Amino acid sequence: MSASKTEMDIALEALKRISEHEKECGERWIECTVELKNLRKATDNHAERWEKLAWLLVGTLCTTSGAVIVTLLKDLL
Repeated sequence: MSASKTEMDIALEALKRISEHEKECGERWIECTVELKNLRKATDNHAERWEKLAWLLVGTLCTTSGAVIVTLLKDLL
């Protein structure tokens, strides 16, 4: 067998390397997909917390504003 590679040998080696690369990329993509799903869950949980905090703030502002308005109207009458 000759020391130089034939075109077929080069092509087969390239296909083997491409196959290995695709396998590695597939594994990385699966890891990324799982990580993205976990990030989505965490983001949804944080969004729920911020929404609760926003409603607490709105409720507090409405109550405080109402109390101030009632106090001012009571003083005027």
